[in-house]
Amino acid sequence: MDDDQQLEEALGGGPATREAPGFVFLCCQVGAEAAVKAELQRRWSQLRFAFSRPGFLTYKLPANHGLFADFDLNIVFARCWGFSLGTVRASDTESPARDVWRVYGERPCRRMHVWQRDQHPAGEHDFEPSITPAAREAHAAIRKACPRPGELAAEAHNPVAPAQRGEMVLDCVLVEPDVWWVGYHRAWEPVSCWPGGIPPLRLPPHAASRAWLKTQEALSWSGLPMPRGARVVELGSAPGGSSQALLARGLEVVGIDPAAMHPSVLGEVGFTHLRRRVRQVRRREFRKARWLLADMNVTPNCTLDAVEAIIRYPMVHIRGMLLTLKLPEWSLAKEVPKYLQRIRAWGYNDVRARQLAHNRQEICVAALMKPFRRTPERGSPATDR
Repeated sequence: MDDDQQLEEALGGGPATREAPGFVFLCCQVGAEAAVKAELQRRWSQLRFAFSRPGFLTYKLPANHGLFADFDLNIVFARCWGFSLGTVRASDTESPARDVWRVYGERPCRRMHVWQRDQHPAGEHDFEPSITPAAREAHAAIRKACPRPGELAAEAHNPVAPAQRGEMVLDCVLVEPDVWWVGYHRAWEPVSCWPGGIPPLRLPPHAASRAWLKTQEALSWSGLPMPRGARVVELGSAPGGSSQALLARGLEVVGIDPAAMHPSVLGEVGFTHLRRRVRQVRRREFRKARWLLADMNVTPNCTLDAVEAIIRYPMVHIRGMLLTLKLPEWSLAKEVPKYLQRIRAWGYNDVRARQLAHNRQEICVAALMKPFRRTPERGSPATDR
């Protein structure tokens, strides 16, 4: 079976034709543009830079690129991406909506993802990435102007509803108030199902800190299989927003931090606070834990040193981790491949990294130790049944 047939089968029999647009767009955190450019130069050197604004970039594709609509750039600092089709001038929210569909053409469409590029880095000036009122208004106008409304999914009216895997998505990025950038992608991985790569989260009033947002997003993105009742060790737990997110999932949490936890977290059933530095904790405290989170205000190598000292200890068996690696200088972005290789050297065979929508100048690394499954030899009973 060739690649086109495999994709057609995976998408439930839909068309698997290769795409021909000449440009791609990418969105990222404001300030991460140079990191995105460096990653693309290293991994996709055939792309040619075309245009950018803070948090938004476009690149020209080589001729006959052969990319599918669900292509994966597999880079850390891009939040979302897709094929770029062109721009629409938006002096109001009615006529440009019709122009969006004119630019989109006759392509199939199940969803519309409409979002505004970030105005500030996450967490600064009380800014959190979200689907803004302007984006919601534009979404409503685009949906109303759809020339083939019968093709749209039942939840297409909801501007924050995630797409389903395999659905074709019209993308519209409000790059400027009067300039909308039109493109498309096919939803596949969880992040490509979220409009703008932004999970539909809102910080609840009871949250002890915005770390609640980061952990909720990290859990959704990573898909780590943490069962209810499992013990999680959290390094750098104060004041407790992340712990609250873990506890809400039915996990048992051991928070390690010399700083004070929020009183509401201390009162939670299933939470234990070890008020000391990581190096002061006896290693036997980690023996029953199978999962580890770390979000420490130190350099990436210091975080990795602390984690390695734990997982290398006899009788400690950490199956999976979510590590926040701070980047006090953007120049450290080029070191990310080395950090990931170090984690793989510990025996973790599924290691991924992403700058989450709610990360500050930092990245999240998900690491999982998957069991090795031996492929039965040809002619064995397992294959002859």
